[in-house]
Amino acid sequence: MMYGWLWRTLPGPAWVRVLILLALAAAVVAACFTWVFPAIAPHMPFNDITVDE
Repeated sequence: MMYGWLWRTLPGPAWVRVLILLALAAAVVAACFTWVFPAIAPHMPFNDITVDE
């Protein structure tokens, strides 16, 4: 449903739409790695150590 809406909303022929969607996907991935993942990293349990040295 959402992907169909994106496809119909974007301008241009199919190859331009594909390029725009790839650029949007790359921007979302970059935003996640730049802001989202570092913001939630302290709250994730991956850094909790349960074995004493």
